[in-house]
Amino acid sequence: MESSNRTATLDVSEQRLLSAGYIMEETREKTMVKSMTGFGRCEASEGERRIVVEMKSVNHRYLDMAVKMPKKLNFFESAIRNYLKNHIQRGKVDIFLIYEDLTESNLALHYNRSVAEEYWKHLQQMAEDFGISNDVQVSALSRYPEVLVMEEEQIDEKELWQLLEKALKGACEQFVATRVAEGESLKKDLLAKLDEMLVHVDFIEERSPQIVAEYRQKLEGKVQELLKDTQMEESRIATEVVIFADKICVDEETVRLRSHIEHTRSTLLEKESVGRKLDFIAQEMNREANTILSKANDLEISNHAIELKTGIEKVREQIQNIE
Repeated sequence: MESSNRTATLDVSEQRLLSAGYIMEETREKTMVKSMTGFGRCEASEGERRIVVEMKSVNHRYLDMAVKMPKKLNFFESAIRNYLKNHIQRGKVDIFLIYEDLTESNLALHYNRSVAEEYWKHLQQMAEDFGISNDVQVSALSRYPEVLVMEEEQIDEKELWQLLEKALKGACEQFVATRVAEGESLKKDLLAKLDEMLVHVDFIEERSPQIVAEYRQKLEGKVQELLKDTQMEESRIATEVVIFADKICVDEETVRLRSHIEHTRSTLLEKESVGRKLDFIAQEMNREANTILSKANDLEISNHAIELKTGIEKVREQIQNIE
C-alpha cells in the first residue's frame, strides 16, 4: 500500500522512468546520476497540425543550448529554453523543431478598400487630365498590387504552445531516460574503479611500516659490517630510522585519499547534478597520489602508486561524462 502511494506522487517523467525500468522505486530517493550524453524525440499532432521535437546532447562544462526551429515558432524560444532548464543542468544540447500545418483555413483573402480607392481616384484623375474614358473594370482593379491580399490568419498562441509543450515533454522524458540509463552504467563503473583504488591504498598502508623495519635491519647490518667489533649506540640508529620514516611517511596522504574515495562514493548517491563536484574531488585524489609517488622509496609502493594514478585518471575521464 505504501509503495502505491509513493508511485502516485511521482510526476509523469519519473513514472515513465520507473515503468521503463531505468530507475527502481526504492532507489529513486537515493540516486539519479545522469550522463551528459542523451537523445530524445517526440511527435505531437492535433488535427492537421504536427510538431516534432528532437534533442541530442554531448559533454560540456556548462549548459549550452542551441534551438533550431521554424520562424513561426520563434516567439516560443524563451519559453522553450526555460522549460528545458528544468530537465537539464549541463551539456551541449541541440534541439530541433519541425512544424507542419496542413489546414486550409489558415489562409484568408483580404480586400483593401482604401488601397482600391486610391487607385480609382488616380485613374479618374488621369482620365480627366488626358480627356479619355476610364475603362477600368472591377476585375482589372482587383489585380492591382495590395488590393486583394492573401494573408495567413493569426495563430492561437495558447493552443499552439499546448501542442508544442506536449512534444517537448515527451522528448524530455525520453532524453532524461537515456541520460539516467547511461548514468547508472557510469556509476557502476566508477564504484568498481573506486574499489580497485582502495585495494592499492590498503597495500600502501600495509607495506609502509615494513619498509621502515627493513631499513632498520639494513642499517644495522651495514653498521656492523663497517664497525665490526665496535658497538654503535642504539639511539643513533633509532634517530636515523626516525628521520627515514618521516621522509617516506604517507599516512596523511593515504588517510586523505581514502576519505576522498569514500566522498566520491557518497556523492554518486546524491540526487543533484554532481559532475563538477566529482571533478574537484578527483583533482584532490590525484594530488595525494602524486605525493605518495614522490615519497615512495620502495618499488612495490611505487608500482601501486602508479596504478593508483592510472585508476584516478580513468575516474576523471568517466566523471567528464556525468552531468
